[in-house]
Amino acid sequence: VQLQASGGGLVQAGGSLRLSCVASGRTLSSYTIAWFRQGPGKEREFLARINWSGGRTYYADSVKGRFTISRDIAKNTVYLQMNSLKPEDTAVYYCAADSRTSTFSNGYDYWGQGTQVTVSS
Repeated sequence: VQLQASGGGLVQAGGSLRLSCVASGRTLSSYTIAWFRQGPGKEREFLARINWSGGRTYYADSVKGRFTISRDIAKNTVYLQMNSLKPEDTAVYYCAADSRTSTFSNGYDYWGQGTQVTVSS
């Protein structure tokens, strides 16, 4: 599976961004797609995941209510809609995929290249 993340940028606090993760290489019907982020000097943090076939979602408490993960099966794309952004959301955001379901980064074998999100105060 190859993953291509995009959509990052610079936004003011309170603003919104939508990240995209385009998947290719194999059918995703048995896969889970997740978003993680890694801020400066921090460990990689799980944000949200979605089961490709059923669309079931799960969120980290830190982003629940502000971030929404979704998928477009026809476009082989997973989105992360981020609202009410805060300066502490500044990080490199990664999408990841695996046939397992996990909230840990070592539970995912396939990773996108990351996209930078910077939230100014």
